[in-house]
Amino acid sequence: MLKELENDSLQEAVDSNTTVMVQYSASWCGNCRIMKPKFKKLATENEHVSFIIVDAEKFPESRKLANVNNLPTFAAFKNGKLVNQVQTNKIEGLIDLLNEVTNN
Repeated sequence: MLKELENDSLQEAVDSNTTVMVQYSASWCGNCRIMKPKFKKLATENEHVSFIIVDAEKFPESRKLANVNNLPTFAAFKNGKLVNQVQTNKIEGLIDLLNEVTNN
């Protein structure tokens, strides 16, 4: 499942899904735009994981869940808890994070 948040409700998504991958981004962020299609592709390949895109500038409460201070940031949640996060513009870093959360 892939979803772009339309309101500051990431906590609800994290609480209601077992495994969640989040891309924190912003419209002005070039690396965010580069990573977005890669993130979407991973979503189609991992249907058992919820993939959510969060505009980090519009949704401060959602941003706080992973203490985001750099973009793009990718965060992995399992059973309502933050497992890990990574700031990267490389698909390998994103895949490593996905493997970490799905192999726990």
